Amino acid sequence: MLTSPDSLKSRKELDAELGGAARAWLDEALAEAAHDAARTTAASGTTHPEASPYASPPWELRFAAAGRHCGQENADSVRSLLLVEARASLSSVTRLYEQGTAAERRAVLLTLHRLDLGATALPLIEDALRANDTRLVAAAVGPYAADHLDPHAWRHAVLKCLFTEVPVAAVARLDDRARGDAELARMLSDFAAERTAAGRPVPEDLRTVLALTAPADEGGHPAGPTAAPAAPAPTEES
Repeated sequence: MLTSPDSLKSRKELDAELGGAARAWLDEALAEAAHDAARTTAASGTTHPEASPYASPPWELRFAAAGRHCGQENADSVRSLLLVEARASLSSVTRLYEQGTAAERRAVLLTLHRLDLGATALPLIEDALRANDTRLVAAAVGPYAADHLDPHAWRHAVLKCLFTEVPVAAVARLDDRARGDAELARMLSDFAAERTAAGRPVPEDLRTVLALTAPADEGGHPAGPTAAPAAPAPTEES
């Protein structure tokens, strides 16, 4: 099952599910994250001071241990809370992503839109989109990508989802960004034609996105859906 930013649990929801020992561990972990945020703010006057890329505050060790103490089913949510509480800097999220497991990388990607990083974390999104791990691809096409990927990169992210069979429902703001995008429509039609020529089925998700690319009519409503290319007629040779 793929995790989305919307499926992350709140602190209140976690407290209702976790046992006493896990809740105590989470209390301590979040307190360490908050302390680090306050310390760095007081020391520099900014929440994102320049720091050594090799300096790891204690809460980052908690980040890695979240699954062991709170359960793997809660690890994404706990790690996301830690990142937000720590007001994690670019150096922190980069270190956690580069040194982390796939699960830890996913938690970073799911939380980027909740951090004050601007577009500086785009290299992490780009790295995840080069992977073939569908969990990372799904996490990479969330709200942060919707806000910061340029049109060319965003179109290729949509195609990546189709290539790897990640449901396009994972793509944040798909309706907004796809609508009226003639270049995306061309890319999707080309992809559908390639699949058809190879005797492979065209994903239903492709038809869904292709329909979204139709420009709005004069009344502001989307035009009728654009059909994916039909299978070529058989020849005498075939």
